[in-house]
Amino acid sequence: MQFRQKALSKLQSPEELDLPVRFARPQGRLVLAVTVVVMAAAGFWAFTGTVSSKLTAPGILTHADGSYVLQSPVAGQVTGILAEEGQLLAAGAPLLNVRTEQGDRPVRVVTAGRLTTLVAKVGSVVTTGADVATVERVQDPEDPLVAVLYVPGAGGAAIPVGAAVDLSVQSVPQQQFGMLRGRVKAVGRAPQTQAQISGFLGDGVLAEQFSRHGSPIAVLVQLERSSATKSGYRWSSADGPPYAVDSTTPVTGAVHLAARRPVDWLLP
Repeated sequence: MQFRQKALSKLQSPEELDLPVRFARPQGRLVLAVTVVVMAAAGFWAFTGTVSSKLTAPGILTHADGSYVLQSPVAGQVTGILAEEGQLLAAGAPLLNVRTEQGDRPVRVVTAGRLTTLVAKVGSVVTTGADVATVERVQDPEDPLVAVLYVPGAGGAAIPVGAAVDLSVQSVPQQQFGMLRGRVKAVGRAPQTQAQISGFLGDGVLAEQFSRHGSPIAVLVQLERSSATKSGYRWSSADGPPYAVDSTTPVTGAVHLAARRPVDWLLP
């Protein structure tokens, strides 16, 4: 009976015009004002601000022409080694002697370069076509180094020529001497196969590592020179390491991509 009485009174005065209107509390108005200001600032930043990003990829220090694997043109036993690792050799220079049925035959380098790896040893037996050495294609030991990064195929299109690159060098403690500075000189047009990478680096193991996640794009990075450092290159620290950096040293490169407005990520 009591609930019926309340229902009837509600029907008689549905709008309750005689009751006072309660406005929002001051705390609620403050929260609303802060929300509006934050949303307005975020919208303004989305259209006028910029966000920079980086693309990280593995690579290696080398010379611009890369390296090649020298293979023996004859079969037999190695009787003499005629060069040492690190030595600069002229085109056609003898590298080792191999005793064959026709007598001792020299194995010569194909093109001029620096002997980086010598596989054959005195007394070892080689077959025709066996790998005996790796030679880096370089005419002058003072020729500048470059870095080659191997970027997954999808990321290569986002890299502009001239982009700044920070290189972490495996043989240089980063916390002590910083990172090597460079800029993108060229970006490959097509993904490279494992065989192509091996042919340029002269190292099948590295080629397998760089192509582990598919065929990558090769990005050539020109190192920035500096006469104020021992290595001859510019570092993020003032002096860099107190020693030179060598080719065939693994690196990790962080490429600075072009800055973009946040709204560009939202618009098609």
